[in-house]
Amino acid sequence: MIKLSQINKRYPNGHEALKDVSFDVAQGEMVFLAGHSGAGKSTLFKLITRIEKPTSGQLFVDQQNVSRMRDSKVALLRREVGVIFQDHKLLMDRTVFDNVALPLIVIGMPHDEIKKRVRAALNKVGLDGKGGQKPVTLSGGEQQRVGIARAVINRPNILLADEPTGNLDETLSDEIIDIFADFNRVGVTVLIATHDLRQVERLGKRTLHLEHGELIGDYRHASSGSQTSMKNTDEARTDG
Repeated sequence: MIKLSQINKRYPNGHEALKDVSFDVAQGEMVFLAGHSGAGKSTLFKLITRIEKPTSGQLFVDQQNVSRMRDSKVALLRREVGVIFQDHKLLMDRTVFDNVALPLIVIGMPHDEIKKRVRAALNKVGLDGKGGQKPVTLSGGEQQRVGIARAVINRPNILLADEPTGNLDETLSDEIIDIFADFNRVGVTVLIATHDLRQVERLGKRTLHLEHGELIGDYRHASSGSQTSMKNTDEARTDG
């Protein structure tokens, strides 16, 4: 579903955000992307969604070569990829319903279908009955759920979450990550950038570790917290 081959990203000021990064994420897989602040996680998400282009290398999303994609096709790509941000990026002067409905309004979907989809999305993330409220009246965890509902309203094949639990306590963090796991169980490919290793160990999912723009590890933890296997970067590329 996502394939990077020798991706490099260098900014005009000379900063190398990503250096020779290669990995695959299979359809229906749930993967954590770990690393310190500035490791390259957010840059990687910007490349996957074609907000930015790689300096070199090849990047495929759902069998489409994003690194060579025409600008006219980017909007269609983004309908296949739902993105959740740490700071929610909600419109505080609009209702929860309006925030979640926005991607469907943009593409001109009929109002009756929008209402049906928004109700279903809010129910899925545990916000049934909150559609008429303003985001400012909600807790941080509830605001994050609104962001998730908005990201899945187009029924994307891929979900990207950039530090979705960064401002939440452990209980709320567990609830948010479990929502992503629920979507993954029904076939959605999920990639979560996080520095919260407790979540990585709790779920026992595959983890890609970035450090200073380089992929230094591709490993899996047992759900009990013990690490069961680890590949170095070269082995990860060979195995795909």
